[in-house]
Amino acid sequence: MRLLGIALAMAVAAAPAAAAELTGTLKKIKDGNRIVLGVRDGGPPFSYIENDGRYIGYTIDICGRIVDAIKAEINAPDLRVEMNPITSSTRIPLMTNGTIDLECGSTTNNPERQKQVAFTNAHFVTASRFASKKAHNIKTIDDLKGKTVVSVAGSTNIVQINKVNGERKLGLNIQAAKDTVEAFLLLETDRAAAFVMDDVQLSVLIALSKDPAAYTISEEAFGQPEPYGIMLRRNDEPFKAVVDRATAALYRSPAITAIYDKWFQSPVPPKGINYRFPMPAELKRAFENPTDSPDPAAYKG
Repeated sequence: MRLLGIALAMAVAAAPAAAAELTGTLKKIKDGNRIVLGVRDGGPPFSYIENDGRYIGYTIDICGRIVDAIKAEINAPDLRVEMNPITSSTRIPLMTNGTIDLECGSTTNNPERQKQVAFTNAHFVTASRFASKKAHNIKTIDDLKGKTVVSVAGSTNIVQINKVNGERKLGLNIQAAKDTVEAFLLLETDRAAAFVMDDVQLSVLIALSKDPAAYTISEEAFGQPEPYGIMLRRNDEPFKAVVDRATAALYRSPAITAIYDKWFQSPVPPKGINYRFPMPAELKRAFENPTDSPDPAAYKG
């Protein structure tokens, strides 16, 4: 009985200590019994709203696997998952101020952003190109000289356009749209001659347009292929370790191919459109060797 009493006393004493081991985002999630995901209203097939009001998409599915790992890590099987809408301009402020815990969209992981936030292993690799109307016969970046081009405010694409504009002295009129839908509307209505964005997103928007055959995507890119990563807060190693383990395990498994094919090579809601975007070779390599590196060279063969 005496030994049993000692054992019970030790267990009681150890319980608060175990709870106290949680810090940062893990503690925040455990204490509130909720995790908040930053999601896009209109970023198919990565993150968008279905007709029934649910948020769905490729990155939403991946974040679901991460949430499962977090539930197990903090022993919170009934953890509430909340969706918080974000834009290109608000995603980093909402992450740094603690509003969201994971950003589940299509954010480029680069050195500049890593000064403000952290990223888990890359879930996509893309390149920045421009879409234009075939009728305008715009083939190269130099063909854009003196024309109006649009991209999304707060995106890396805007930075790339300004850099190329200065280097080549193109005299571009650069417009910043709120999101990809607004940017494509400017292209569609001829208020912009070109829309600069990541090639996969351009492919999706063209597929969703009224006349997909009217558009073309440039072969010339504004830079090297770049990785997308799911954002989290900086300097929170315990949380990042859980997220990194979850994504690495998923990306090395056959499950990631099934998730990818579901969103990029199969009909997707709400219109049943198949984007027919095969997995890039750089992404295949990233899944075989998961990395959170912002360096494009890390994704080359």
